[in-house]
Amino acid sequence: MVESTLCPKFFKATEILSKRWNALIINQLLSGPQRFCSINSSLPISGRLLSERLKELESEGIISREVFPEVPVRVEYTLTAKGLALKNVFAEIEKWSKEWIQLEEEG
Repeated sequence: MVESTLCPKFFKATEILSKRWNALIINQLLSGPQRFCSINSSLPISGRLLSERLKELESEGIISREVFPEVPVRVEYTLTAKGLALKNVFAEIEKWSKEWIQLEEEG
């Protein structure tokens, strides 16, 4: 068996970001705090799966969930400092994709 030389922290980071929908949720929250319904309407994802991913990202310390004691209760999700630190990463991915990724309809 060949032993990996990949840094365990790098492996964990790519595992988190590559989990389906996580990167898109983080990217959506880069524009600021949002309510569940706003995130859900902007992504083609079920509410159940979105809820699951938000909980996972919260447990990783990437997003925070704030409950406002209003009637009805308002809940907002926002990126933590750890999540906001990904802003440059996402900007570079966007830059790279514009230069190197070609969609089928672009022929």
